[in-house]
Amino acid sequence: QTKTSIALLYDEVSENAYDIRLKLTKEVLTIQKQDVVCVSGSDHSANHRTVTLRRQPVGGLGLSIKGGAEHKVPVVISKIFKDQAADQTGMLFIGDAIIQVNGINVESATHEEVVHLLRNAGDEVTITVQYLREAPSFLKLPLGSPGPSSDHSSGASSPLFDSGLHLNGNSTNTAPSSPSSPIANEPKYEKRWLDTLSVPLSMARMSRYKTGTDKLRSNAFEVLALDGVSTGILQFYTAQESADWLRAISTNISDLTLQNMKMANKCCSPSDQVIHMGWVNERLEGTDASQLYKFKFLALKGSSFYIFSTPPVSTLDWVRAEKIYNLCEVLFKIHKLWLADDCWLQANLYLGIHQDFDLEDQRPYCFSVMVGHGKSHYFNVELGSELAVWEKSFQRAIFLEVQRTGSKTYMCSWQGDTLCFTVDFALGFTCFDSKTKNVLWRFKFSQLKGSSDDGKTRVKLLFQNLDTKQIETKELEFQDLTAVLHCIHSFIAAKVASVDPVFIDSQSIARKYMYSN
Repeated sequence: QTKTSIALLYDEVSENAYDIRLKLTKEVLTIQKQDVVCVSGSDHSANHRTVTLRRQPVGGLGLSIKGGAEHKVPVVISKIFKDQAADQTGMLFIGDAIIQVNGINVESATHEEVVHLLRNAGDEVTITVQYLREAPSFLKLPLGSPGPSSDHSSGASSPLFDSGLHLNGNSTNTAPSSPSSPIANEPKYEKRWLDTLSVPLSMARMSRYKTGTDKLRSNAFEVLALDGVSTGILQFYTAQESADWLRAISTNISDLTLQNMKMANKCCSPSDQVIHMGWVNERLEGTDASQLYKFKFLALKGSSFYIFSTPPVSTLDWVRAEKIYNLCEVLFKIHKLWLADDCWLQANLYLGIHQDFDLEDQRPYCFSVMVGHGKSHYFNVELGSELAVWEKSFQRAIFLEVQRTGSKTYMCSWQGDTLCFTVDFALGFTCFDSKTKNVLWRFKFSQLKGSSDDGKTRVKLLFQNLDTKQIETKELEFQDLTAVLHCIHSFIAAKVASVDPVFIDSQSIARKYMYSN
């Protein structure tokens, strides 16, 4: 199914916006611009057309103009009145820039100069025009066909208002002149939407933010292809229209990503399948404000969480990831969501995150992935639906890895003894001597009642003895305490999910609120 709509293309350099037409198919987003094309007759270039108009006693030249050198735009035809001189030629169009009037070049002329020239050009006016494909939106040119005749024309002309040349001007001829009509063998022209840029959506990414900043564009975004080709900034007339297009393009990108995942998974063993992948923005730590965020491509595959600068397109690409983490040893956290009533929902409802606005940026749909040695990556996505998919995918990938692995063993120490600490999906927690393999203690997951740590290497685990109901404290030291705590969290979450999958779904903050906006 193809989706089309009129939008604007915003030029950041000139700060002008131009009318374009968007065409969205399953695999490609195409930008179209209007142009005048020769559809029959002699094979002239439609770039320059020279047309002779005969001024009529009623209606004059039958057109209005806008623009002028004082506004850094050429003078363009802004109205063509139905069945009057300009319309009858079949060779003039709204949006045509006037290049010459009776052989005089007017490309650098002001609005008033062109008005004067046209009004005093006599009964036969020969104009050369070229269609202005990028007419700035401030000219407010209609995209449609010629409008009905009207007789109002302001005495003082303005470059941003129509100056009517459908009045008589200084005509010396009082008898009705023959109409300006196309001659049989003359070329015929039509205004058409022509493809100017096609952006393939496979592995494409979108951004609503001004490059590297937290400034959200108003009703606008850009789409970037895998090879870096950009649509430029697409601007929409309403927030609703912008949201509709953002969702539609996002859906098509997601569908194509799913296809790519299925293709990749055909070459992978059942234990090494891609669960989810896609573009995100990563906040860069300790950098200047101009480079706050950078595009990153994330993937959850087999036992690992991958961070890439560009997507993996071949099997060999998986080894060139910037970072690779074991899924059992990461912790996924949602930070906040932007709701329809413009207030932040802090996800500390169950994650225990403090409401600290100084530390948080102003982007909605943020999540972090905490990794070993107390480090973390902070990401942002464009839509609430994307956040919900990442949350679900991380849960699924971690649960699958826990069930696949079955157990994880870490070297640790206490009071000078080298010990081994095992987290086992079936048995719970076991601590044994690394040399003799003698089991020192063993507890089920359900017996773990609490824990505390020093934020460095040491942790206290509080277990309830099933016989005495007393709390027993076990202290251990680990080289990478964060990885061990994340692993414990992953195993317990997987255990809960295997017993009560509905409970895990009920904890999803992203999915709970993704439809509220």
